[in-house]
Amino acid sequence: MARIAKFVESIADLGALERFFRPEGKMSDGVCALPVVKSKLRLYCLRLSDSILILGNGGVKKTRTYDEDGELRGFVVTLQNFDKLIKEGVKDGTITISENEIETDKTFDI
Repeated sequence: MARIAKFVESIADLGALERFFRPEGKMSDGVCALPVVKSKLRLYCLRLSDSILILGNGGVKKTRTYDEDGELRGFVVTLQNFDKLIKEGVKDGTITISENEIETDKTFDI
């Protein structure tokens, strides 16, 4: 947990730079995980820009991939669904994303 806390502190200071994350999920979504270093602990996130990071959930990775663990897969799928809702909102104009801000009146049910 101390490693993840250190990464989160770095992100707060420097931004949600791509180098801090390991891609997870599908190529078409922004789901990623902390930390980049070898660790069994995962925190799944949705990275929208260097300034916008949505922290999800996580846990100890006990299997080769998150997809083999029902709990971890659920965390990733939730973020994938949220990513899809955000992209749909941007497309239909109900969500605006700038470099460091998300604007919407929408409520999300995930």
